[in-house]
Amino acid sequence: MQPLPLHAGTARSDITPTKPCFLVGYPHVERTSTGTHDPLFASALCLKNSECALLFISLDILFVTSDWVQECRRRISKLSPIPLAQILIAATHTHSGPLTAEILAWKDDPTVPPPDPAYIEFLCEAVCETALRAVKACIPAEIATVVADVRGIAGGNRIDPDGAEDPRAGMLFIRSEGSGEPIAILPVYGMHPTVLHEDSTHFSADFIAFTRSHLEGAFPGATVVYLNGVCGNQSPRRVVNAQTFAEAGRIGMALGIKMEDALRSSTHFQKCVPLASAVDHISICGRSFPTVEEARSRLDAARSRYAELKTRGAGHSEVRTAECTVFGAEEVLTLAKAEVSGDAESVRLKYNKAEVQAFRISDFYIAAWPGEFFVEYGLEVSRSGPEFTFVCTIANGELHGYVVTPEAEALGGYEAQMSLFPASTGSLFVECTLRLLRNLATGTTRSS
Repeated sequence: MQPLPLHAGTARSDITPTKPCFLVGYPHVERTSTGTHDPLFASALCLKNSECALLFISLDILFVTSDWVQECRRRISKLSPIPLAQILIAATHTHSGPLTAEILAWKDDPTVPPPDPAYIEFLCEAVCETALRAVKACIPAEIATVVADVRGIAGGNRIDPDGAEDPRAGMLFIRSEGSGEPIAILPVYGMHPTVLHEDSTHFSADFIAFTRSHLEGAFPGATVVYLNGVCGNQSPRRVVNAQTFAEAGRIGMALGIKMEDALRSSTHFQKCVPLASAVDHISICGRSFPTVEEARSRLDAARSRYAELKTRGAGHSEVRTAECTVFGAEEVLTLAKAEVSGDAESVRLKYNKAEVQAFRISDFYIAAWPGEFFVEYGLEVSRSGPEFTFVCTIANGELHGYVVTPEAEALGGYEAQMSLFPASTGSLFVECTLRLLRNLATGTTRSS
């Protein structure tokens, strides 16, 4: 694969709803927006040379759906030279944004309305317009690969304090080939943006807004296109002192400073780099849910455990985990009813194919998965793939919840209870991704 001169361009649009709406992320409480703390953005980065063009789009929303992503891709590809398979569209997974997807487990929740079709169309138009501006803005550029160790800053494993986590933030640092002025920073770091909680009623990208703002202030001219990594069981729960904007700012700034330090140490910039992408689809089988009677029994047990912990004054993290288990049990009851009605089978059939996408940018590799995966799967890809490999999740679609590990599946808990797909699904994604990465690394797969 011959390195060719690199060009890069960015663009950004404000995608904050212009009228009050339900804030999605804590679906068990009524939560209507009352204002905007920080704008929600669509941020785009185009990287191209004479043979290949790649497009990365980051959205400050909770989920993107595969059907909607495909429509956005079609519109972008129709008006630009970028093939559908070379466009990545991912959500930052903020829990303080508008509803953009229907999730089966929320069907019986009276607080959750259906997505607003007008906003979904507005968002698609904004994504396309932003992407096309990024393509048109491309100028000669040079790029560096950067990795920051951010251990202990934004959080850790929310189920087990000693559980798996990935402390690495992988970044691409792109600047003008002529002037050396910053053009873009693309971080890939996996952490739930859930510093803010159900009592917050302002639109916000959570701590990511503060990280992004810090980096753009430290490197004037740079557009940060933030991709959330493998964050299914990664949470700030163990490091937060409060669930306020001040605390989101503290954590986001600390993360931004750590990233800034790593970026400033960058010395090796390349003007000619290989670019390539690959995509594949894998067959996945959804799991069945318990009977309604079994689901009700589990819900009763979860509620009793939660009440007991609150009564004896257990710590915040333990109580919150138990509360989430109650939420999961409530959702399993919904899923049990959906098993009877046939809705569960309809969703399983719709989601029986899943996309795996992979990119090579010089020695930096990005894989993109839909859904919320436990970090162990991302770590497995990082260990077995090329050195600088990072997995972006909640990308190009969703999976109605989590893909947990076999151990988490055996223990139950919020994530495992509401998972539409069994733990074995994670290994399928890992195997497919490693195959694509090997092909990209050896040059046997070109942009598709």
